[in-house]
Amino acid sequence: MYHEPVLFSESLDALHIRPDGVYVDATFGGGGHSRGILSRLGDNGRLYAFDQDDDAAANAQQVPFAGDERFVFVDSNFRHLKRSLRVEGQPPATIDGILADLGVSSYQIDTPERGFSYRFDASLDMRMNPQDERSAADVLNTFSANDLQRVLSEYGEVRNARTLAQAIVQHREKKAFRTTGELVALCEPLAMGERWRYLSQVFQALRMEVNDEVGALRDFLADALEMLAPGGRLAVIAYHSIEDRLVKNFLKTGDPEGQVQKDFYGNIARPWNIITKKAIEPMDAEIQRNARARSAKLRVGEKARGRPDE
Repeated sequence: MYHEPVLFSESLDALHIRPDGVYVDATFGGGGHSRGILSRLGDNGRLYAFDQDDDAAANAQQVPFAGDERFVFVDSNFRHLKRSLRVEGQPPATIDGILADLGVSSYQIDTPERGFSYRFDASLDMRMNPQDERSAADVLNTFSANDLQRVLSEYGEVRNARTLAQAIVQHREKKAFRTTGELVALCEPLAMGERWRYLSQVFQALRMEVNDEVGALRDFLADALEMLAPGGRLAVIAYHSIEDRLVKNFLKTGDPEGQVQKDFYGNIARPWNIITKKAIEPMDAEIQRNARARSAKLRVGEKARGRPDE
């Protein structure tokens, strides 16, 4: 089952939904956020929902989405936001609000054959889009020790990334990785700190690499700024420090890396009005209901309006 969306009310309130507005749920999943958005739209409102996952596409065919003329499902990674919306007839600067709940869903983690969780012995897959060519097994079996160390350190913050990377290379020289169980067996003697946390970090790092999640986020943020109408809202829920930092930098400067942007005249460009000076985090009660919420951070920006003479 798909769990209750994290920061549900907070993220919907952040969008300032108008009944006749046009909105995007960039990470449809089980449709929880989309249901909330639709409940606040009137007959003339419109919602575009993005997802590349087959299970999400199947959810979009069910009630209450099926037959709702206000709802359009887009079978695509959100990194193609601008291109996909233009195909749907939505030009730039016409969207009133965009919501993205990053990372992997609880449903995906709890589906053994997807290979996202160390709790099940399954194929080392981890692809959010089953049509993609590269799986987690491919990463483990082909990346150099240096590249594996980079992935484990940067995306998983694995403390002994170098040691684990070398152990992976030594293992595959005898036998290629195929299952999550094989990876877990290799990791357990090397685990630093709590077993569950260490394995979570390793699996997170591989998942983020397999799906190029950081690259996709950069592409998405750039497209979101272009597609939003002046005064439109962007709300992003991140669970990883790298992703949260990219969102924070982007809302501050218009650049994911935090580089100050200047216009033709040398003036500092400020494309966003930051709504959340400090990220919104879940209350203790929500974390108790849904452990996935413990690392969630919601940041919200409003696209700056042009000068009166523009």
